[in-house]
Amino acid sequence: MLILTRRPGESLYVGENIRITILGMQGKQVKIGLDVPDDATVYREEVYKRVIEENRRALATSNEDFMVAAELWHETKK
Repeated sequence: MLILTRRPGESLYVGENIRITILGMQGKQVKIGLDVPDDATVYREEVYKRVIEENRRALATSNEDFMVAAELWHETKK
């Protein structure tokens, strides 16, 4: 992990087109601003982890899934 020290109003860049600016600090909280391209997706960590887990579960298949799909297919053919 890269650790940098910045003061309110100072920025840093990630790559060429993502700018992170420290907007302010209150106690243990730091308020940051992000300038990112319109096509970039930004998630809070807890949301990102939930999205990854949901995607993993959606991709998981079992033999039972195939059996149910086959039964539904045969029912629609009747």
